[in-house]
Amino acid sequence: MSINFPLILFLLVFFSGIIWLFDSMFFLRKRNHILQEIRAKFPKEKDWSKKQVSSYEAEVKKLAREPIIVEYSRAFFPVLLFVFIVRSFIVEPFQIPSSSMVPTLQVGDYILVNKYTYGIRLPVIRTKVFDVTDPQRGDVMVFFPPHMKDTYYIKRIIGLPGDIISYRNKQLSVNGSLVETDWQATVNSNISRYIKGSEKLGSDAHLMQIDTFRPDKSFSVVVKPGHYFMMGDNRDNSSDSRVWGQVSEQQIVGRAFAIWMHWDSFFSLPAFNRVGLIK
Repeated sequence: MSINFPLILFLLVFFSGIIWLFDSMFFLRKRNHILQEIRAKFPKEKDWSKKQVSSYEAEVKKLAREPIIVEYSRAFFPVLLFVFIVRSFIVEPFQIPSSSMVPTLQVGDYILVNKYTYGIRLPVIRTKVFDVTDPQRGDVMVFFPPHMKDTYYIKRIIGLPGDIISYRNKQLSVNGSLVETDWQATVNSNISRYIKGSEKLGSDAHLMQIDTFRPDKSFSVVVKPGHYFMMGDNRDNSSDSRVWGQVSEQQIVGRAFAIWMHWDSFFSLPAFNRVGLIK
C-alpha cells in the first residue's frame, strides 16, 4: 500500500497547529498565573538554596509545566508548516525508482519538481486554484497515473490535448509530422541492443533509447481534451500512456527540472556527477 505523504504532512501540520492554538487560547494564561503564584513563594531567586531550587522546580513541574504534547506541537509546528508550504507550492524532491526514463534519468537519481509552473494547486485534493503556464510537449512531468491514485509517476509529455500521436517502426509522429531524431550511439556495442537517439519534441532536444530486441508496437491515438499522452524515454521498457491511458489535468503534480544527487542504495555513497538540469 502506498503511503500518502502529503496527507500525512498536512495532518501533522493541522493537528500540531490546533493543539498549540487551543493551548494558547485556553490554558497558557492559567499556567502563567500559577507560575507567578509559585514565584511569589520564592521572592529572592539569587539567594535560593539547593533545597529551595528543588522545591521550586517540583512545584513548577507539578502545577505549571507545559504538557509534552503542547511542547512538541509548539516546537515542530513552524518546521512542519515550512516544509508543507515548500513541498506543496514551490519544489518537491523525488527519487527515480525505475529505468523507464533511461537515458535521461537513471535509477537512483534524486530530482527536484517545480510545483507551481503548471499552476497553483491545493494540497492533498490537487484542485488547481491559479493558472501559471500550460504543460509543453517535451516536458518531463510528475503525475498520478489514472490507475494509481497515490503513486507518483514520471514520464515525458509526448502529446498535448488534440494532438494525433502515431508510433511506427519505433519512430514518433505528432500531427502527421515525424519527430526529428538523430541516432547517436549504442549502449552495448557487442550486440547493439539499445540504440540511443537525440529527439526533438519541444524547443530542446533530449535523449531517448529503443530496444532492438523488442518488437515494434505501433499505435495511433488522438489526445483527449484536458489530457496528456505520456511516454518514457526508455521507449521499449516503460509502462506509460500506451498501457494505462492518458493523464488528465487533475492528475498533474509538477515539472521535473533538475537532478540534485544520485544515490544507488543505502549502502553506497551519494554521488553528484549527474547534477544538472533535466532536458
